Amino acid sequence: MCPGKRGHEHMKQKVSQANQRSAAGLPGDGTRATADIGSRGITRYHQLATVFRRHIETGTWEVGSQIPTVVELANSYSVARETVRQALGMLADDGLIRRHRAKGTFVMAAPRDQVWCQLETNFFGLLQAREGAEIELLSEERKVAISGKVEFGTVDQSYRKLRRRHWRNDQPYMIAEVFISERWVNAIPRAAFTSKTALKLVADIGGLTINDVEQIMTIGVADIAASEALQIPLNAPVAQIERYAMDEEGTLVLFARNIYRGDIVRLNIKSK
Repeated sequence: MCPGKRGHEHMKQKVSQANQRSAAGLPGDGTRATADIGSRGITRYHQLATVFRRHIETGTWEVGSQIPTVVELANSYSVARETVRQALGMLADDGLIRRHRAKGTFVMAAPRDQVWCQLETNFFGLLQAREGAEIELLSEERKVAISGKVEFGTVDQSYRKLRRRHWRNDQPYMIAEVFISERWVNAIPRAAFTSKTALKLVADIGGLTINDVEQIMTIGVADIAASEALQIPLNAPVAQIERYAMDEEGTLVLFARNIYRGDIVRLNIKSK
C-alpha cells in the first residue's frame, strides 16, 4: 500500500530531522552518541573536548556554523551539562569557538597544524629530531631483556631500557620504549637521552656501524597506559612503530617501540 500525503510529509520530516542531527554531530536517529568518554586517568571533559575538536577538524562542525546546545550535547553523550561546559571552555580557550549570549555557540576557526608529524621512511629522516619537540625521560632500567616479539636481528645478551615521552607545544604526542645494547649504551652521553632520536643515539656511537634498519607500523587503539601517557581517550586511534637497528654482524643493537597519537601523524610514501 502506498503512503498517503500525510505519510509522505511525516517521512520527509523525519529525514530532515535526521539530516539536521547528523550535520550537528549528533546521531541521526536520535539515539545517544557512542563515543567512549568514561576511561580512567583522563577527565571526562578532556575526552569530550577531543570529540568536539574532531568534529571541527573533519568539518562536521563547519567554521561559522552554530553547534548544538549544551543540553543537546549532554543528552547525546550521557554526561552532565557542566562537563559539556568545561569541554566547550577548552575549545573556547583555544579560539575554536565563541559563545554569544542568547544566540548560541559558533565555530570560529579550525585547529591549526594538527596533522604535523610525518613518519619518516628513510635512514636520514629517522636521525632528525622534530622541530619544537622535547623529550622526557620517564624511567631507565639496566640489563633487561626485550619484552615482546622481535622481528629482525639477533637479540643481544642484555639491554638498557629507556622509557621516553615526546612533547610538542605542551602536548605529548609519542611514548617510546627504547632498548639499547648494554655493550654500547655507556658510549652515549647522558644528555643525549633527552635530545636525540632513538636511531641517532646509536648512529653517533664511534666504532659502531649500523648495517641495517627496519621498521614496522601497525594501527591500533590506545590502552589505559597509552591513554594516560598521551592524554587521549581510551580506544583513541594510535600508530605503533617498531624500529630495529642491526650492526654488521646482524646483532640487534637498538629496538624502539613507539606509540604515536593517531590524530597528529601522517605517512607519505613515494611510489615512483
